[in-house]
Amino acid sequence: MMPWLSANSQKSYQVTTICTHLVITQAKKTVEREWLSKVSNIPLQQSVADLGVAYKNYFDSLKGKRKGKKVGKPRFKKKTNQQSARFRIGGFSIKGHEVYLTKIGNVKPIWSRDLPSSPTSITVIKDCANRYFLSFVVEIEPVNIDAKNQSIGIDLGIKTFAVMSNGDSWESPDYSRLDKRIRKLQKKLARQPKDSKRRNRTRIRIAKLHNQVTDTRKDFLHKLSTKIVSENQTIVLEDLNVSGMVKNRKLSRAISLQGWREFRTLCEGKSEKLHRDFHVISRWEPTSQICSECGYKWGKLDLKIRSVQCLNCRTEHDRDENAAKNINKVGIGHCHDSKRTQRQSKTATVASVSEASSVSPSATVGEYVNR
Repeated sequence: MMPWLSANSQKSYQVTTICTHLVITQAKKTVEREWLSKVSNIPLQQSVADLGVAYKNYFDSLKGKRKGKKVGKPRFKKKTNQQSARFRIGGFSIKGHEVYLTKIGNVKPIWSRDLPSSPTSITVIKDCANRYFLSFVVEIEPVNIDAKNQSIGIDLGIKTFAVMSNGDSWESPDYSRLDKRIRKLQKKLARQPKDSKRRNRTRIRIAKLHNQVTDTRKDFLHKLSTKIVSENQTIVLEDLNVSGMVKNRKLSRAISLQGWREFRTLCEGKSEKLHRDFHVISRWEPTSQICSECGYKWGKLDLKIRSVQCLNCRTEHDRDENAAKNINKVGIGHCHDSKRTQRQSKTATVASVSEASSVSPSATVGEYVNR
C-alpha cells in the first residue's frame, strides 16, 4: 500500500492495477491477444486508466455526485470510428522534425507550428477518413496584447453567424453544397449491404465530406475568435439553449452546422490566454425585446421581422445589432431600466401605440419595418 494516498485513491489504484494485470499482462499470454506484445505498453496502460475514469464518472452520475447530464456507461469503440493512442514521457522523443514513438519508429509529421515547450504527452489520432494526427500537450505562457476596444457584445445567428455591437457582422460559411452531397451518400449507404466493400468505400467518402465541413468551420471559428479576442478587452456572449433549439425540425440541421458552442469555447480559452474578460449572460435576458437607445420594451418579435422602429425614441434598429448592443450592456453591467421606461412610454404615447396597432396586428408596442 501507498500511505501518502487517500483511501479512495488507494482503492482506485488497486482497481487499476488489477485491471492492468488482467487485460494487458494476462491477455498477452493468450492466442487471441498475443498481438498486444507487438505494440507499446504505454498506450495500453493509458487506455485502462481512461476506462477507470469513464466508470468513475458513470457511477458518480448515478449517485448524483456528478453535476450536469447523466453519463452513460462506457461502450466499446468501433473500429470505423475515431481511434487514439496516448504516449507519455518515456514512450516518445522528438529529434529535429521527426517524432520517435515506441515500437512504431520515426514519424515525419507536417508541422502546423513550432512547439512552445517540451510536450508532456503525445496522442496519435486516426479519424474516420483514415487521416492521422499528432496532438501535443505543452505548457504555454500568457501573451500580453493591448486591446483596441473596451468591450463588445456578440449576437449569434444562422445565416449571419455573428453580429457585433459595433456594427460589424460575419457571414457563416456556406455548407449547403457539401451537406447536400452528404445526405445523398447517406441514402446510398443505407441501401448497401453491411460489411460490403462498396459500403465501406461509401462510408469513407461520407467521412471525407464531413471532414471538409469540420475543417471549414474550424478555420472560420478560429479566425473569427482570434480577431475578436485580440481586439477587445471584454467579450460578452449570450447563453443559448442549443439542445432546445435543435428540436425545431426545420432549423436543426442548420443550427448543428454552425458550431456555436465551439465558438464560445474558443473565445473563452483565448480570452484566458490573452488576459481578456469573458462573460456569458443569461439566456432569459430580453435582449431582442428592448430598445438599446432608450430602454423601451416592445415585447417579443417574430423571427421574420429583421428591423424595428422604437416608438419612444423613433430610432430604427436592425434586430441583430440591437440585440448585440443589449448583450454588451448587460455584460458590462450598464443596462436600461426597461420596466420604468415601458411604464412611462405607455402613459405618454397612447396615440402612437394605437397608430402602430393599425399597421400590424402584432405590433402593439412598437412599429416594425421588414427588411
